[in-house]
Amino acid sequence: MSLRRQCALLDINRSTVYYRRRSGTDDEVDMMNRIRDIWEARPFYGYRKIAEVLRRAGHVVNHKRVRRLMKAMGIAALYATPKTSRPGRDHVVHPYLLQDLDIVRPGQVWQVDITYIKLPVGFAYLVALIDVYSRRIMGWRLSNSMSRTFCLEALEDALAQGVADIVNSDQGAQFTAKDWVSALEDCGIRVSMDGKGRCLDNIFIERFWRSIKYEEVYLRVYESLPEARRCIGAYIDFYNSQRPHQSLDYNTPDEVYFEGGHRPVDMMDKPDGLPTSPQAQQQQSGDKNYLKQAA
Repeated sequence: MSLRRQCALLDINRSTVYYRRRSGTDDEVDMMNRIRDIWEARPFYGYRKIAEVLRRAGHVVNHKRVRRLMKAMGIAALYATPKTSRPGRDHVVHPYLLQDLDIVRPGQVWQVDITYIKLPVGFAYLVALIDVYSRRIMGWRLSNSMSRTFCLEALEDALAQGVADIVNSDQGAQFTAKDWVSALEDCGIRVSMDGKGRCLDNIFIERFWRSIKYEEVYLRVYESLPEARRCIGAYIDFYNSQRPHQSLDYNTPDEVYFEGGHRPVDMMDKPDGLPTSPQAQQQQSGDKNYLKQAA
């Protein structure tokens, strides 16, 4: 039976039978290698910037081709895509309790937040609770999903070491959920939540995210979730017990948590510790104006 007759009986187009998938040409492979080299040196570059870098190097390429090849290689620009603070529908938002509060001892206030960690395939999510007075990480978990379970497990770890008077969070669905709020209130903990769009209300956990990403996450390429969990756990142990903290007069968080003796913490103490803070932006603007005048 001819191929034409076979296709007619099966009601399929002959072009699908004749089609043979093309393997990548040498030129395609060479271009993919160049794209990967640029991306590994500048992982925050997207396909448009990478295409521009290639064009400046003399290659004839457009952004559509770069985007297609990057998708085939499974790489993408490093940027804050996942939204970790979406409120839950019908969840209750609690007032912010830390305004002008002097924090004078360990266990008075904890802050909790979620950040994301880029993996070769997808993202992992890191939740941590920090004791504001000592900057000690009380509990943490790393998960490949944004479920409330891993947040509750981190809270259990923290509660095994002590109980806070207040736990402050953002208005994300994990922290406005009934089971999270009930877990706190059952331990006699008061629930506090940031105002909308106010990262400085949770400044100490935000400052920890900067530390762990610049001192650990951005220096490595985690091949798997277990490897990321192991390395992040080792860093947090180092952070708590060995890393001198400038704002703690170069004591470690463990030393301050267990021994005390540190000065009270005002909730607006050194807000310029974050590069996104108004103070830091004002300083950057002043530096730019100074450079312009000097030029």
